[in-house]
Amino acid sequence: MNIVLMGLPGAGKGTQAEKIVEKYGIPHISTGDMFRAAIKEGTELGLKAKSFMDNGDLVPDEVTIGIVGERLSKEDCNKGFLLDGFPRTVAQAEALENILADLGKKMNYVINIDVDKDILMERLTGRRICRECGATYHLVFNPPKEEGVCTRCGGELYQRADDNEETVQNRLDVNIKQTQPLLSYYEDKGYLKNINGQQDINLVFADIDELLGGLS
Repeated sequence: MNIVLMGLPGAGKGTQAEKIVEKYGIPHISTGDMFRAAIKEGTELGLKAKSFMDNGDLVPDEVTIGIVGERLSKEDCNKGFLLDGFPRTVAQAEALENILADLGKKMNYVINIDVDKDILMERLTGRRICRECGATYHLVFNPPKEEGVCTRCGGELYQRADDNEETVQNRLDVNIKQTQPLLSYYEDKGYLKNINGQQDINLVFADIDELLGGLS
C-alpha cells in the first residue's frame, strides 16, 4: 500500500503514522529522514542537499524530488510506504506521480487527518512545561494537580513562545494556505480520504485501519 499522510499541526499525524507502520509493516518516510539518509550514504543528491542545508537555504524541488525517487526505489518500499511531509505543493505531487509511474507503482490513498482549527488551537496552545525538570503538561488533556505548578517537582510551569496563541494562529494559517491546493489536487484525483481526527486516538486509527484493510 502506497500512502501519503497529511494533517495540520496538532492533528495527531505522528501518532497515527506510528500505528500504521506498526500494523502494516511499511516504512514511514519523512522528508527529514530521507535527507539525513541520503547525506549519510553520500549520494550525489544527498551531498547537493547538504550544501543547501549548510547554507541555511531551502533544498530545491529538483533535489528533493530526486531524493524521494531514490528512497522509494529501495527494497523496503516494495510492499508499500507511508510518505509524511512530501509532497507539500501541487508541483511536488505531480512529480511524485511520475516517480511512482517510473517505478511501476501507484498511489492508493492520501489520508488527511481532519481537525477543526479551533480544536487545533486548543491542543497547540495548551502545552505547559516545567522550568525545573522539563515535565510536559496540557491544560486540557494532561493538567497538573495544581494550576501552574509541576506535579512532579513543584517547579513553575511556563508556556513556550511558539505555543502562544498568535504564533499558533499564524502557523495554522500558513499551513492551511499551503495545503489547500494539494488537498484539492488529490480530491480531483480520487485519492483523498478525510479521517475525523477529533475522536479518541484509537477511534481515529480504527477508521484508518478500516480504510487500509481493503488493501491488504
